[in-house]
Amino acid sequence: MVKSHSESYMKSGVDITAGYRAVELMRSHVERTRTANSIDCIGGFGGCVDISGESGDVLVSGTDGVGTKLKLAFLMDRHDTIGIDCVAMCVNDIICTGARPLLFLDYIACGKNIPERIAEIVKGVADGCVEAGCALIGGETAEMPGFYGEEEYDLAGFSTGIVERRKMLEKSSVRAGDVLIALPSSGAHSNGFSLLRKVFGIDDDPAVLSGTFAELGGKSLGQALLEPTRIYVRPVLDLLREVDVCSIAHITGGGFYENIPRALPDGLTARIEKKDVRIPPLFDLVARVGNIPERDMFNTFNMGVGMVVVVHREDLEKALGRLALSGIDAYRLGEVVPGDEGVVLW
Repeated sequence: MVKSHSESYMKSGVDITAGYRAVELMRSHVERTRTANSIDCIGGFGGCVDISGESGDVLVSGTDGVGTKLKLAFLMDRHDTIGIDCVAMCVNDIICTGARPLLFLDYIACGKNIPERIAEIVKGVADGCVEAGCALIGGETAEMPGFYGEEEYDLAGFSTGIVERRKMLEKSSVRAGDVLIALPSSGAHSNGFSLLRKVFGIDDDPAVLSGTFAELGGKSLGQALLEPTRIYVRPVLDLLREVDVCSIAHITGGGFYENIPRALPDGLTARIEKKDVRIPPLFDLVARVGNIPERDMFNTFNMGVGMVVVVHREDLEKALGRLALSGIDAYRLGEVVPGDEGVVLW
């Protein structure tokens, strides 16, 4: 059961509960498009279609954008990494099903087509695709004067991957006593930027982006916030080849409280000790400057955890070892216990 609500995020203009309501209202419309090949994944981390029978292959697709992190790219005139975020938001969802990303398409809408800027954006997209091992097979650039300002653009993407039906990750295999493994994030990734902009007053005073804080270790605020989203495809695929993974959650908008329950069946809850969460100083800074309650921090940001992998307890050390070989400093985050709270942080 998802119990996700952030008063702080709502005050910045983002009502995540309205998003849940929208999903419920659209569900009936989505349902009437189902075909014989559709696999029910509404609310999951990817849309699934069986393309070759019960024991064959499944295509898994995901689509996403970068959100208001784009405003920082505008203000800093830095456009060569934002495409990595776009790819990451899509492929990190797909990998939660166990699928290997095959392809990516991008969509760029802008107020004025400045070819050099478009090329910078696509460079980032291509960098992300190389990291994810998928091909950038096409896209669309739309010039929309009067809709976007000349210095503005939006960026979204779409990716499809493939997995054998028998190898798809099924959260039904999760049981009480299983353990949660945290895969560290590279920063705020691409979520919570409406709140971040409010906390630091970025819209009113963009110069704050060039300022420094002791917590950021010499980086400017802008550099820390624009850090690209980490792509987990290769380490997770390596892990799946050697360890019996039960389920995976991509920690995006809604933080721990929305995303971790999506990797658990009904009747089970993730129990996490807050002292075990390795929270980067960036999030301590955000909480301090914005005076944001701890509950809202964990319900808005990834808090330093980009993905959560659920494995049986006996596979914990093997999983941590495999991830270490892939360059991921993963750690035990918590355990699965009976209950319907979704997530318990104590």
